[in-house]
Amino acid sequence: MSAPPRREGAVRPPGDDPPDEGFARTYAAGYEEGVRSALREVLGHASRGHTTAELRMLIESRLARLSEEVELKRRSLLAPPRQPAWAALLRPPTPVRPWGGPSATEAPAPPPAPLHLGAGTSCLVKEERPVRAVEALRENAKRFPRVVLVSLHPPDLPEVPPDQRIVIAVAGGGEGPNAAPMAPGEMGGRLREQTQAPGGALIYIDALEFLATEHSFELTLRFVHWLVNQVGESGSALLVSFDPRVLDVKDMSRLERAFQSVL
Repeated sequence: MSAPPRREGAVRPPGDDPPDEGFARTYAAGYEEGVRSALREVLGHASRGHTTAELRMLIESRLARLSEEVELKRRSLLAPPRQPAWAALLRPPTPVRPWGGPSATEAPAPPPAPLHLGAGTSCLVKEERPVRAVEALRENAKRFPRVVLVSLHPPDLPEVPPDQRIVIAVAGGGEGPNAAPMAPGEMGGRLREQTQAPGGALIYIDALEFLATEHSFELTLRFVHWLVNQVGESGSALLVSFDPRVLDVKDMSRLERAFQSVL
């Protein structure tokens, strides 16, 4: 028997929308979220007492880099999803031989060699989540009189005394919940102060993706070049954890060339 005709005005089951209507729903949802985000940002600036002229400058600056932010968001949506930390627990065990040795086809991989960061060195670690870079940070933290963390979520360093651990709040350069993100110029001033102190400093950064989104990739790249030169002249060291999926091949190559070593 043929299916009964659909009554006019009947509710469509989920997933039964025509392609055009599905595209329209997706576009409308993204448009709504974009408008909400823009209005929240304007309200945040207004609540900090900016004048009309200052608001105009802030909005025009954001509009100038809007295309780059949209492209970065598009790439992040097309990238494969990140696996949660517990995903490895769900993998099947490695096959073993009857006498307990490793499988002939799946020999255990040797652990990576420890990363030594000497004075004046810079290293970029390409990884989806800060894991190996954090291990290297803990291995090298005691080589320097101070450790500077530029991070949205600074890692724990129980082996470093509190007075030798400096955290730079990337997401909020001022006081209060509505503090504006710290600009690379302001951040550079604080890093210069720490690297020029006696003995230099170990600089750890895992927030370059955030800087590239809030400002631009070109400005972030100039900041990286300046910082690599600064640690080289001051006898400090730079360790950066970066997710390579957020950049295309050309920009990722430009970022890699700024560092002495890349893992």
